[in-house]
This record gives sequence, structure tokens and C-alpha cells, in this order.
Amino acid sequence: MNSPVSITSTRLPLPLVRRGKVRDVYAMGERILLVATDRISAFDCVMQSGVPDKGKILTALSAFWFDWLKSRTPNHMIAVFNEGTVPDVLAADRSTVADRTMLCTRTEVIPIECVARGYLAGSGWAEYRETGAVCGIRLPAGLKQCAKLPEPIFTPATKAESGHDENISFEQMCELVKPSLAEDLRDRTLDIYGRAAEYAQERGIIIADTKFEFGRAADGRILLIDEVLTPDSSRFWPADAYEPGRDQPSFDKQFLRNYLQGLCDNGQWNKTPPAPDLPDSVINGTRARYLEAYERLTGRRFGAASS
Repeated sequence: MNSPVSITSTRLPLPLVRRGKVRDVYAMGERILLVATDRISAFDCVMQSGVPDKGKILTALSAFWFDWLKSRTPNHMIAVFNEGTVPDVLAADRSTVADRTMLCTRTEVIPIECVARGYLAGSGWAEYRETGAVCGIRLPAGLKQCAKLPEPIFTPATKAESGHDENISFEQMCELVKPSLAEDLRDRTLDIYGRAAEYAQERGIIIADTKFEFGRAADGRILLIDEVLTPDSSRFWPADAYEPGRDQPSFDKQFLRNYLQGLCDNGQWNKTPPAPDLPDSVINGTRARYLEAYERLTGRRFGAASS
């Protein structure tokens, strides 16, 4: 069965600010539009194939979290356009932008990835095996892969438009931004993560780690921006299948990464562009995992939420 059509590029009649790996950002007066396409990246490479509805799922889940977290920290979301609220200037592109476009307050992006980790996975696990620490934070000896940490830790990274983001220590972060701002972002990150992780656990999902971005608005406020607590920016594991000491089944991009790693192990790809075409089984499997994460976390049917 062929996969439905995916939207991997946009050409809107507005000034283009930038194209990210997933989002196309446009200026709309003093505000910006974030259009989440169906592009998907892995190993810092954008795949040639898109995942149908992925951008809508990311937008709907981010909107849910932005609303849920607004009492804890302000964010940049103003509205999500649906079929009935697409502005006239985008009427010709209604089918493209509906349900995947967020109108946002424009901010000056703070160039730090604010990462919270509750479990030892990914680059954190790799760093721990080499040094016994993650981003300068010494951890107990003998921890297993995907082990739950004694308490969540803040592990910042430098933002990179291309290539790998680099994990840094909190002290290094204080050299890039004012120490008072670094402390504020650390505290916000751990607070948001702690509350969201508890909420998700009650719905059968472990948020192993996640990353947030923040920006400074024209009025000086620090806002939570971009996307938040999605399968693109987080590791989501089914709680009932969790077992430390191995890779975990997931509701995020790990399914895609595992497929691509198999190609690399067989000498069929070297993690550089162009990315390989993805079979329908991988596209549909990835879409199903994103959908399940959305529906478990929000308690909503995806179609009903995006109509």
C-alpha cells in the first residue's frame, strides 16, 4: 500500500526567514509563521522521503504543550491556523498551511539547546561510557544504558544549523550567555521537564530526555519557542516495555534511526547526503509511532484535533 502524499516544501507569498530541517519560517508583519513540513531528519541529514501528516502532528502536539505549560513559562504561540482561520493572504495555499502552521511572536533566539535528561541514552550514554559524566556532571558508576538517573540533569548544547550540536557544560554555557540567564534557562528547563515527565508517565510514556529552545521577545520577556515535547525533540518510550541495559522501543525517530543504522552497518549508506529513499514500511511505521505519542499524551484523536 502506497503512503499518502507528504508535504516536504512550501512556497508561500511571504518573506522567507529561513528553512530548517523540518520547519519553513516566514515573516508576517511583526510576527512569524512556523510551517511544519513532513520532512524528517536523522543523523543530521534530511531524508528524501517525507512522513505524511508529520508536520500536523508536531504542530498539534506543540500547541497542546504550549497551552498546558503557559502557566509555568510564557511561550511564543499566538494561534494555529486551521481550514477556517487561514488568512486571506494564504488562501491559495490553504490546503498546504492548514493545521501545520503556527503564528508566533518573533524573538531573538538564544543560541543554546536546553536539554533535560532523566535517563541515560543517546549522546549522554556515549559520553558517560567514556568519562563517567555528562556535560561535566559526574554520575554514579555502573549505570546501565537507558538507566533512570537519580534526578534529572540539565545538559546544554550549542545550536548548529548543520552538523552535530555539541554538548557543553553549564560553565561553558555561562561563557556564551549571562550567568543569570543561564541559571534561569536551566531552572525553566528542569521545571518544564519534571512536570511534563510526570504527566506523560501517567499516560504510559516515559520522556527520557527532551530539548527546549528559548528566545527574547522585543519587550524583553524570555519565551519558550520553536516546538516543545514532540517526537522530534524528545525520546518517548512506552513505560510498560521499559528495561534498562538495552535500547528501548520508542514513539520517536529511533525507529527510523535503527533502519538507517542497519543500512550503514551493511555499507549501503555513510550518513552523508543524499539520504536513501525510505520504504513504505519505515514511513508508515514512523507515522504510526508519532500518532500514538500524540494520542496518548493529549487524549485526543488526531483527526478530530486537526479538523
